[in-house]
Amino acid sequence: MAAAVTAPPYAAGAPRRRLLAARPLGRGAALAPAARTSSSSVTGPRRGSWEDVARRRSGRTEVASVDDDEACELVSGADLVIGGDVDEGDGVRAYLLKAVKNNNGTGVLLLSDVFGFEDSATRDFAYRVACHGYNVLVPDLFRGSPWKKAEKDGFDAWLAGHAPERVSGDIDACTNWLVDEFTAAGVSRKLGIIGFCYGGGRLVETLARDGGGGGGAYSAGVCFYGSRMDASLAPRLAAPVLFVCGDGDPLCGVETVRALEARARGARAAVYAGRGHGFAHRPQSLEDDGDAEDAFALMRGWLHDHLLA
Repeated sequence: MAAAVTAPPYAAGAPRRRLLAARPLGRGAALAPAARTSSSSVTGPRRGSWEDVARRRSGRTEVASVDDDEACELVSGADLVIGGDVDEGDGVRAYLLKAVKNNNGTGVLLLSDVFGFEDSATRDFAYRVACHGYNVLVPDLFRGSPWKKAEKDGFDAWLAGHAPERVSGDIDACTNWLVDEFTAAGVSRKLGIIGFCYGGGRLVETLARDGGGGGGAYSAGVCFYGSRMDASLAPRLAAPVLFVCGDGDPLCGVETVRALEARARGARAAVYAGRGHGFAHRPQSLEDDGDAEDAFALMRGWLHDHLLA
């Protein structure tokens, strides 16, 4: 059984209203020199909000009434190009969501599933994380060519077109940007990383690389049902990771999650009975919705404890 992870009181839902136009980003509107930006308006998540949200405490579920508007007054968004020129194959497109009213100065890298950084489910989740004070960077891991089919026909050939070395290089470029923008500049001493599915597998690899030279950039990770995870990398992970999955997920075996939990320093696992792949950011039922809220609470508590406390 995984060790309990307790979330602080929180507001899980985001307001269902169109937000104001994005404000300038950065400290005094300044971003790291390697990034170019353009601002855009940000719309709240499409899923229904909850007036009562569940939070786990001592193995039990309690209900707390919250005011969503108090949790998220405004989130600004901007498109970035990091590390060079996209047309020349050197730059990485990314999207930055930034809390405006309650910004805690902490950067979080969010690695998407195969549907890419522009997918609405990924953007919605990143928006919710930003609502709680974080600056969330979502990179284009697939250089403008995400998976777009509902079926798996042709998937292996598509995936082969995204060389692991190129993807890891893009992730490292985004990590360096976050370090320059938030850590080295003295805005925050800690960074977090979140990954879904494909991005969860890349999270494990990223934290293994991050720990290779000592003094890694990241202080916490949250991996949602990572696919193609290499459990042998567990001892090298540079930061404690919360692994979230369902026991009915064919793409993220519970045995792999348990192996990572057992061998990675400070790792914890939350395995949800009856849940399948993608339930936390792509819920398909009321049961998925309930566990998605609980998983969001665990994630928020994990980030708070390791990045802010």
